[in-house]
Amino acid sequence: MAKDVIIFDTTLRDGEQAPGNAMSPEAKLRLARQLDALGVDVIEAGFPAASQGDLRGVQQVADAVQRPIIAALARCHDGDIDRAAEALTRAARKRIHVFIATSDLHLEQKLRIDRATCVERVRSAVQRARGYACAVSSWLRSPKGPRRSICRIPSATRPPPSTPRCSAPFATACPRRKKWC
Repeated sequence: MAKDVIIFDTTLRDGEQAPGNAMSPEAKLRLARQLDALGVDVIEAGFPAASQGDLRGVQQVADAVQRPIIAALARCHDGDIDRAAEALTRAARKRIHVFIATSDLHLEQKLRIDRATCVERVRSAVQRARGYACAVSSWLRSPKGPRRSICRIPSATRPPPSTPRCSAPFATACPRRKKWC
């Protein structure tokens, strides 16, 4: 059975996380056009809830770059999802990329929620995002959480996200060494 390889580029968002790196909305648009010319399938254009500039940058990319799917990042909060949807209004193909931290430390100390509440937040966020975009990614930050709980999250959402992801900032999991589900 053949599998398609989908190129999902996060340069327009992740590229700004290094100190001293910031892109204006115009710079994001120039780079998005280059990514489109290279044949990138999905361009994550930014995190609209982060700032007005990021909102404008995602809007400009969504307006001008029509072939690839344009994605916007959102935390599992209604306001973030609504802002992502606003930024993607004019995109020909849109994706909302929702995420939540799943490590015990993040759940207990930062979010102050239990694992069941985390699962419910993802379910609710995916459902809300589906009202705005046909493609929804669920990004579960940190494979450090208990494997059984992390694997429950995508299956708890009905219908499930079109692209469930599990990733950790600044780290990777090697499929041959660690089985997730």
